[in-house]
Amino acid sequence: MRLYDPNQAALQALSGSNIEVMVGVPNSELSYVAASRDNSFDWVWNNIMTYPDVKFRYISVGNEVKPSDGTLAPLVYSALTNIREVVVFYGLGNQIKVSTSIDTTLIGANYPPSQGAFKDEVRAYIDPIIAFLVANNAPLLVNVYPYFSYADNPVDISLAYATFTSPGIVVQDGALGYQNLFDAIVDVVYSALEKAGGPWVEIVVSETGWPSAGASAATFDNARTYLRNMVAHARWGTPKRPGRAIETYLFAMFDENNKEPQIEKNFGLFYPNQTTKYSLYFNSIQKGFESI
Repeated sequence: MRLYDPNQAALQALSGSNIEVMVGVPNSELSYVAASRDNSFDWVWNNIMTYPDVKFRYISVGNEVKPSDGTLAPLVYSALTNIREVVVFYGLGNQIKVSTSIDTTLIGANYPPSQGAFKDEVRAYIDPIIAFLVANNAPLLVNVYPYFSYADNPVDISLAYATFTSPGIVVQDGALGYQNLFDAIVDVVYSALEKAGGPWVEIVVSETGWPSAGASAATFDNARTYLRNMVAHARWGTPKRPGRAIETYLFAMFDENNKEPQIEKNFGLFYPNQTTKYSLYFNSIQKGFESI
């Protein structure tokens, strides 16, 4: 399960559950943990060490920080290194990996997937982060949304390609064939990592989902189709990484009725009153990849 901030009630509920947790250092707290190691000790003590019965898997230091953000972007690397040093100090360096979540707007070239590359203007931001991940054998957390790619370009991208229902190969990239957009996006980022000094960095899909209302193609049926097929597909890997299950976190547990704009209200697997929107089946997926 992914928590975007160390919500104390949620962490207490997860204690002893055996559910592995990705917990976030919110963007609003980056300045605090980046400022000093003492502050990072304070953060880790209050939000990790205080919960010895929670199985922490990752700490995501920031979410979708824009490299152009002159306030937040300069904080991410320092925050990463400070949190990592504290995690290692407490003897948890092998158990808890420290990373950050990016979105795919950092990608420039994206077609075909083998040509994937980060934009030149983001390299000063992302390259040190990639070097950090390489040095610490940590994955890059990537938020992957075929929905938005499809919604932005329905002329060139088919709904079937975006929802894992295409009957055959849609994009041929050398020896690799792509039957769905999700794989193509993930492999674009793998190609970008290769070109930026991180050929062995794994990708964890830290968000993916499909809205059930609120905009074009945001329907109950499309969302259910995407999510069910995503769950079934995750264990197979991508054409660049075949046979290696894609650790994937579905966004989100609940519809968020107070969010804006309208589309952002409708990504949940459950309604705000906790009733199920659609059923998903995880039995075929390896333990550790059943994340919602």
